[in-house]
Amino acid sequence: MAYRITDACIACGACAGQCPVEAIAEGDIYVIGDACIECGACADQCPVEAIVEE
Repeated sequence: MAYRITDACIACGACAGQCPVEAIAEGDIYVIGDACIECGACADQCPVEAIVEE
């Protein structure tokens, strides 16, 4: 399953620092790109549970 970042994102950056393939880009909210290997490390670090499985 792919992961996506919802509008609940507070752009804290916790997820980006945990991504082993640097698939998360900064923006108004963070965005998960095509390089995602679906490991879930980002979701585990999100303090507001903004990263969900699709």
